[in-house]
Amino acid sequence: MRVRALHADVLVATSRIWQTTCTIVRGGDEGFVVDSPVLPDELDVLPAIVEQSGFPFSGLLATHADWDHLLARAAFTGAALGCAETTAARLTGAPGAPQRELRAFDEEHYVERSAPLALGQVEALPVPGKLELGDRELELHPADGHTEDGMAIWIPWARVLVCGDYLSPVEIPMISEGGSRDAYLATLARLEPLVAEAEWVVPGHGDVLDAARALAVLREDRAYLEALPDGAKLPLARRSSVQRAIHDDNVRRVR
Repeated sequence: MRVRALHADVLVATSRIWQTTCTIVRGGDEGFVVDSPVLPDELDVLPAIVEQSGFPFSGLLATHADWDHLLARAAFTGAALGCAETTAARLTGAPGAPQRELRAFDEEHYVERSAPLALGQVEALPVPGKLELGDRELELHPADGHTEDGMAIWIPWARVLVCGDYLSPVEIPMISEGGSRDAYLATLARLEPLVAEAEWVVPGHGDVLDAARALAVLREDRAYLEALPDGAKLPLARRSSVQRAIHDDNVRRVR
């Protein structure tokens, strides 16, 4: 797992699997861990990374309810998990779904964990809205379309945007079950002014982007989505066999 400092108050850890990102942010004497790495050894060292970096820990945030973004509860047992109201509703409406999907991943990749995932207390946050973090405030913005739920987190004093599974340099837009092309495009429109203002953009998967690169990815993603189902072309840097399979799923969902 790679750890990078974007600002005195913002760290990003990137998992060895799917380049899944986990953002650690502090404001004064409080701090949140946003999303999660994936592998057990990465989760084991996450509390030590937070402590050794001198960051306080107050709780967890998740950008959306996909299982690979919920695993920080395994590292910080007993911590409350904050998420958008839409995400809380998704978790309530499909109890046990993240655990089943995690078990399927672990079986496929021969991964052993010391205990099953327990989400514990989930706090539904109003989105759009603001969330106090010590002497600072995070801005929460709706981010649905990839799934039916989600939020992006703007860290204004650091000019860092944590956008969940959007603006990835390694994945094309993925319209999951419950997602929507129109909602995805609306999310890109909401994110665009934040991206233009950002110093760094943290996608759910892939390297951290500066504003210029993130805007380029946004334009590529918008053009791809607008051309679905029949005229869409995969961005040049995202044409692997895995991305073509995601594209095939997108076409089926948009038809």
